[in-house]
Amino acid sequence: MIVRDLHEAEQTRRRVVTKGWESTRLLLKEDQMGFSFHMTTIYAGSELPMHYQNHLESVYCVSGEGSIEDIATGEVHQIKPGVMYALDKHDKHILRAKSEMKMACVFNPPLNGLEVHDETGAYPLEAETV
Repeated sequence: MIVRDLHEAEQTRRRVVTKGWESTRLLLKEDQMGFSFHMTTIYAGSELPMHYQNHLESVYCVSGEGSIEDIATGEVHQIKPGVMYALDKHDKHILRAKSEMKMACVFNPPLNGLEVHDETGAYPLEAETV
């Protein structure tokens, strides 16, 4: 059994902070669950172009408001508490935060721990571990 406290994890290298967002990675590849689980904060006013070419992601909005734009279709979906989206086709997208958003995120394959977006908006398949 794995038990981790978010507030404790935020005081370790599991908390990754970068422009527009921060993410505390509660489950990682080394935990051997087949996915990683993160609590991510998207800062108010952020506009984040992303394209997870190496990972599938599912996101559940816990708090805050914003939108996600599907680059392929131009369709924009509103994000608010209770809304989930899944990037099941490695969807190229733009995430916009109207207010600070708290998001619960699952990645497959799992992240190693210290990933940040590269110039294409993706996470590398392999990265440094925490």
